[in-house]
Amino acid sequence: MAANSETLKSSLRIDGDDDDELLKGYLSAATSYIKQAIGDENGVPGFYEAEGVNNLFETAVYALAGSYWFYRTSITSNAVNPVDLVVDSIIGQLRGLYNQKQDEVNDNGD
Repeated sequence: MAANSETLKSSLRIDGDDDDELLKGYLSAATSYIKQAIGDENGVPGFYEAEGVNNLFETAVYALAGSYWFYRTSITSNAVNPVDLVVDSIIGQLRGLYNQKQDEVNDNGD
């Protein structure tokens, strides 16, 4: 199951559909960011759909897209908010899983 805007809207407690396109863009950007931080699907085919990975990946996507939603302005009088710590910790865990799977793929290819 891929991340979707209805689930994101529900998690952010957003009613209505005025910002649906914006939220879809945040989901797309979050998905790309996380995949680029971990590794592409060519290195480990099916990695992001694998059991034990899919839920972590979607949680990270929703968390990052939610951060994009809450911190939409680039200029603010408040402190700068870095990428959510939840996202950082999940990315770290997924990188480890990705590296393990990539080693398995490489070992099977030899």
